Amino acid sequence: MLDRIPFLIGLRYTRAKRRNHFISFISLTSMLGLTLGVAVLILVLSVMNGFDHELRTRVLGMVPHTRIEAQNGVNDWRALAEQMQRHDHVVGAAPYIEQQGMFSSSGQTQGAMIEGILPEAEEKVSIIGDHMVGGELASLQKGSWNVVLGSLLARNLGVGVGDSVTLLVPEASITPGGVFPRLKRFTVSGIFQVGAQLDGSLAYTSLGDMKTLARQQGEAQGIRLKLDDLFQAHSVTRDIINGMPPGYRGIDWTYTQGNLFQAIQMEKRMIGLLLMVIVAVAAFNIVSTLVMVVTDKHADIAILRTLGATPRSIMGIFMVQGITIGIIGIVLGVIAGIALALSIADIISWVESVFGIQFLDPSVYFISYLPSRLEFSDVMVVTGVALLLSFLSTLYPAWRAARVQPAEVLRYE
Repeated sequence: MLDRIPFLIGLRYTRAKRRNHFISFISLTSMLGLTLGVAVLILVLSVMNGFDHELRTRVLGMVPHTRIEAQNGVNDWRALAEQMQRHDHVVGAAPYIEQQGMFSSSGQTQGAMIEGILPEAEEKVSIIGDHMVGGELASLQKGSWNVVLGSLLARNLGVGVGDSVTLLVPEASITPGGVFPRLKRFTVSGIFQVGAQLDGSLAYTSLGDMKTLARQQGEAQGIRLKLDDLFQAHSVTRDIINGMPPGYRGIDWTYTQGNLFQAIQMEKRMIGLLLMVIVAVAAFNIVSTLVMVVTDKHADIAILRTLGATPRSIMGIFMVQGITIGIIGIVLGVIAGIALALSIADIISWVESVFGIQFLDPSVYFISYLPSRLEFSDVMVVTGVALLLSFLSTLYPAWRAARVQPAEVLRYE
């Protein structure tokens, strides 16, 4: 029974309506500070996890994990792809020809990267087939002169499926009439949308048509590879190149998108650290609350000491009170943070539709919506650290309460 006294009195002090309303206000502020800090930290970490996940699944689902190119083109890409797929981490291979160019239609122009592909092979290395919003990727057959555009690119050009666009490539053709840029008219046979910046800068056409337009030697410019673990891209590329004859080079995704991935990881760590400081400030507000409570309860402490309470019991009373304040704030923060993390995308979409604004412009950011991915490990880390800070904030006030001398307090009572 004596062991339960600190616990019972600590809970009673937490529930009691104090005469000093300022102490109650500080206690409530500490609790709300913890709630807001924990909720915001869980929300921000979930959003950063969402950006990281979208980068891996969408952007890196469209961008090849690694590319193997030949200076003079690849003559027998199927044999070379079969050789590369013998590597343990390679799960797919497809040929490509890449060319920068400029599309034009009805007075609108837009630069883009044009990829010459084989539709049946592209599905092994890209998610493009799962994000067609108009037409079919299978329409890209040799001699059809069809093109599949990103949704933002098509919107900027003002075209849809069935319309025509003119492609200008940065290579000149010498004719009897002079030097002219090479132009070719394509029919838009499909539109894709992945919700990323690639929607405004990427287009696909047939491998055979691009070979003719780019005057590519061999069957393809190179081979794109999909890996089972994208973080092994650098080592896999090195292993494959070491086994190839001279004239080949490898380019993995870290050269094109690595800075973006590293920036997201760095931002997640720095933002998490900054927000944890906010949680720490809220937790240490418990110190001021308990110090004022100890001052207000000097008489009660003295009476408990005269009744036989030990300094350890007195410390326990105020530690229970402080930890209770912290637990209530943290639990409310976790509930609010999880609720916000699960619904933030819908909330932002509603705000965008009501006010007619767009927070993430796909022409600037690599995705056009706010992703969120709640991870249980982040919730546990935030909760654990907040509980630890709450516990540490109770030690000094509880120690001061244990040092109260009953004779000094009760002398004038």
